[in-house]
Amino acid sequence: MSKAHLHRYLRLGRENLVWKLDGLSEYDVRRPMVPTGTNLLGLVKHVASVEAGYFGATFGRPFPEPLPWIEDGAEDNADMWATAEQSRADILGLYQRVWAHSDATIESLDLDSPGRVPWWRPEAADVTLHQILVHMIAETDRHTGQADIVRELIDGAAGWRPATSNVLGAGEEYWTAYRDRLEQAARHFR
Repeated sequence: MSKAHLHRYLRLGRENLVWKLDGLSEYDVRRPMVPTGTNLLGLVKHVASVEAGYFGATFGRPFPEPLPWIEDGAEDNADMWATAEQSRADILGLYQRVWAHSDATIESLDLDSPGRVPWWRPEAADVTLHQILVHMIAETDRHTGQADIVRELIDGAAGWRPATSNVLGAGEEYWTAYRDRLEQAARHFR
């Protein structure tokens, strides 16, 4: 797969993650929807933070802004939620600046360009741009999957993208019957 193809998948993953916040209130984008506190704005903050490192420090191009929530001594999980002082616009703006920084790294290097991930085990820390592109696609898509579930829990919205949904366009009656059918199949194993 070419660098252009990999870069396209990363861009799509980013856009899909950000889209999950569309149309929601400040409360809803911050709302912890599962026992571990997973929330939409926190997912964006986390992915922005790790991407800044993987396409920054890994290739000798540190992201120019401080990210105190991921520094040594930061509170555990500080990158997984937005404080009251951090607005949605702040976090989305950070993510867009990270995109620009990452895209410049990706565009300036070949797939086999070497890098070193300083926070990985020494025996695994030497990487290539190709490895990091695949890693960040997986990281972004993993967290976008979490965002899919969180968004559905908030307001029932489901799907891949606004113009290209991968969810059957059935109504509420269909989904209720479908879910009930799955529940019955699961109860067979109680």
